[in-house]
Amino acid sequence: MDVISRAPEMTKIDKKDVAMIRQLAAEVAEIAALPIQEEKRSLWRQLNALRPQRPMVMIDQVCWNEMNVDDELTLRCTNAECQQYEESLRRILFQWKHFPVDMVVEPLIRVPKAIINTGFGIEVQENIAVTDPSNDVVGHQYVNQFQTMDDLQKVLTPQISHDARETERRLEVAHELFDGLLEVSPWGMDPYLSLWDPIATWMGVENALFALVDQPELMHGLVSRMTAGYLNMLDQLEEQGLLCQPQSLIHCTGAYTDELPAPGYNPEKPRTKDIWMFGLAQMFSTVSPRMFKEYEVDYASQICARFGLVYYGCCDPLDQKMAQVRLIPNVRKVSMSPWVNQERGAEAIGGDFVFSRKPSPAMLAFDSFDPEAVRQDLSATVQICERYGCPLELILKDISTVRYEPQRLFEWAKIAMQVVNK
Repeated sequence: MDVISRAPEMTKIDKKDVAMIRQLAAEVAEIAALPIQEEKRSLWRQLNALRPQRPMVMIDQVCWNEMNVDDELTLRCTNAECQQYEESLRRILFQWKHFPVDMVVEPLIRVPKAIINTGFGIEVQENIAVTDPSNDVVGHQYVNQFQTMDDLQKVLTPQISHDARETERRLEVAHELFDGLLEVSPWGMDPYLSLWDPIATWMGVENALFALVDQPELMHGLVSRMTAGYLNMLDQLEEQGLLCQPQSLIHCTGAYTDELPAPGYNPEKPRTKDIWMFGLAQMFSTVSPRMFKEYEVDYASQICARFGLVYYGCCDPLDQKMAQVRLIPNVRKVSMSPWVNQERGAEAIGGDFVFSRKPSPAMLAFDSFDPEAVRQDLSATVQICERYGCPLELILKDISTVRYEPQRLFEWAKIAMQVVNK
């Protein structure tokens, strides 16, 4: 569990807040001690070694604003820092109760180090459209900030520094709240190094796609500067000992593996080769395989080569681009989004990678929920992967709405576990 995204003012924590957090932490610790947690870790290790016992199932990126059954998610703490811990603990307990699938509850609290990242120096300029004020899923209209070669000068090299005093303060608070219940673990940066997700926000997707054709020099210059910036940032993180430890999750899936960390691992100074990385080029869904290689693979490969293992893809359909994905170093899992031809993707993947299937969350958002359609959808994926010998995981994510009927998600989880255990 990784919380605390900001540094509140130094205030004494109310005893009632401490008692509430410790009560929730005790419940999480009891669950984390169950033998099934190690059983699930073992199943993830086997899947990630491409020798699965069965398909694995995860649910993430939930519309939590629609989930509050019987006030189970209602926050009761008054201190802002405690509220962040409380929210995370309540969500763990809620998910374990209602839709656990193959989640693993860890007996620890990850406390993010106070890492300062200046980024590339570009402020997003946008207009936002809101349909449901209680939902953090909104629409974006981005302003194009890269139209000439001169605009490339806007891209700066990220600079990394560490506020050790703030990190120590966070750890002191966490120890007060969790000692004797859950292990307190300082947590470094878990890198997210997409090239094209940021570009989509700096230019707008349509503008960026047109520029690939009309201004190739500009776009190569942009991704080249970003790649160099990311690589320099990784050097800084390694030198300062600010990378995270080997992860439990990578992009919503279990990251447990016997292959990481790499030999020579030092917990005080983790290296990129000790951890997973994930890459994606979601806005490239409609570009050709040749252009995908030219503008994404050739650059992302420089970054992925540094990491121990790589999860590649997200919403981008990769069933017709596996020849290019195979060129990316250290890939172990490949996303198969709701928009792929599963038969074609499974044939291209075979037993070489984990077929990371993303079932469509739209099945939870229709006017009425159809459990049998869910069963048929998941069963079809399992059968296809069995036919081609693909290690399989089912990852339900990007759940924008369940039409304020949480039971839809609970039912999906039950059906999924029935399908993979059949």
